[in-house]
Amino acid sequence: MRPSLRVCVPLLAVVVALAGCDAAPQAASAEQVRISAVAGVAIDRPPTEEVDVQANGLVAGLGGGDLTAYLAQHVRWSACGKLECASVLAPLDYADPSARALTLAMARKPATKSPRLGTLFINPGGPGASGKGFVSSFDTTGLEQYDIVGWDPRGTGESTPVRCYGGAETDAFLNLDSSPDTEEERTKLIEATYAFGQSCEEHSGVLLTHISTIETARDLDLLRQLLGDATLTYLGYSYGTQIGATYAELFPQNTGRLVLDAAVDITDDDAVIQAMGFDLALGNFASWCAGQACGLGGTKQEVLDAITGLFDALDAAPLAVKNRVLTQSLAVTGVAAMLYGGTAAWPTLATIVVAARNGNGRGLLLAADSQNARNNNGTFGTLFYAFPAISCLDSDDDKGVLDADRQWQEDQQKAPIFGKYFGPAYGCALWPVRPSRQLDIRGVGARPIVVIGGTGDNATPYQQAVAMAKQLDSGVLVTHQGEGHGSFGGKSACIDTLVVNYLVDDVVPEDGVRCS
Repeated sequence: MRPSLRVCVPLLAVVVALAGCDAAPQAASAEQVRISAVAGVAIDRPPTEEVDVQANGLVAGLGGGDLTAYLAQHVRWSACGKLECASVLAPLDYADPSARALTLAMARKPATKSPRLGTLFINPGGPGASGKGFVSSFDTTGLEQYDIVGWDPRGTGESTPVRCYGGAETDAFLNLDSSPDTEEERTKLIEATYAFGQSCEEHSGVLLTHISTIETARDLDLLRQLLGDATLTYLGYSYGTQIGATYAELFPQNTGRLVLDAAVDITDDDAVIQAMGFDLALGNFASWCAGQACGLGGTKQEVLDAITGLFDALDAAPLAVKNRVLTQSLAVTGVAAMLYGGTAAWPTLATIVVAARNGNGRGLLLAADSQNARNNNGTFGTLFYAFPAISCLDSDDDKGVLDADRQWQEDQQKAPIFGKYFGPAYGCALWPVRPSRQLDIRGVGARPIVVIGGTGDNATPYQQAVAMAKQLDSGVLVTHQGEGHGSFGGKSACIDTLVVNYLVDDVVPEDGVRCS
């Protein structure tokens, strides 16, 4: 399983091609990273001394040496706007529950129809997106008999979040050329990526070693028990499908009705990469745009050339937007962000690309800010920092910076546009924390698990849903023939009916059913 951020070589802080593999791991300094980047060596995740940071929300663990005290917590809901909110404690380390604990924050929209069916847990993905914040926008049509509960997974939102450096430093990092054309740009990107990881270690400490999806799935089982549900009923999107699939692997006997929409890759097959989904979605947009006289060209290829031409122009001359600049990297992020919205977002995407080509980059910059969780005041939401922290901990890759360079070349063959402009994935190769334990996810013994894939999904290519449904022992594939990221919730009446019928009446969809 390869996340969007790819990784590293085992055990060594800095590995020269001719070096042996018996050296003890040592902390890599910023100077070593700089020299290594210039020399072209294979840099591994640089081990650092553990920093004992009292992360916001970390407290003394509940005594007893097991989960008894955690399971005895009383969930106290209180009003928070139109919803109800609560928080509970979970072990920082499930192997040592009494040592330290972290906070899990939840929001609930109570059932409005009888008979009540229990709790439907929801997660919007990420990794790092707020499940608590997702509750207010979640479409409950047909699901009114459930309490809808979203929680911020550990390391995110209000649940003991990962913290790194500040907004100004994050802006400077994002302004770098993420697809370097010269050795100087490559070295700067490697140095900055290393510094980013170090800042997360310095501000978050031991928390970085305990935010894996396995631990999040264990949190979810704790929440299930605290809310009194005999089995888990769950709907997860994107990375939320990994949480659900991991839960089914760990707790098949507790798995109730699970719907996994916009499935991620849970296999070891890297034949299909995320950039392929973005290239497909951009091509579909370009075909539509050409037929609409959108101002970017009269054919699909002309529209694509106009967009990549904009990217290349910004590489040479970023566009001023008040006191900021729209760089090539931010423009790529902005276009990618708009593709999440499917056909509904296509007119806006055309408008802001045309505007940028005419010298007004505000629209693309706002789209990039949304994707990067950047607030108007220059601060960043926890999603931006939690995403790499969780992704790198979950990654099972064992390669370094040079492999990221080689992989980038392969990505460009598979996805000529986004495979190129997304650039090399140095993040995990330079991350300061080793990967966590990995699972072979099968979910043997679980009830039927509905897996939904969209044929035009930009962020999670459809092939990943096919693979997840096949790998899960009880997987049921549902196909949405449509655009955008995620399918349930207003895009297709057919999809919505199948999901509601399963969650409410336990009617399992026919495996392989297709909806438009």
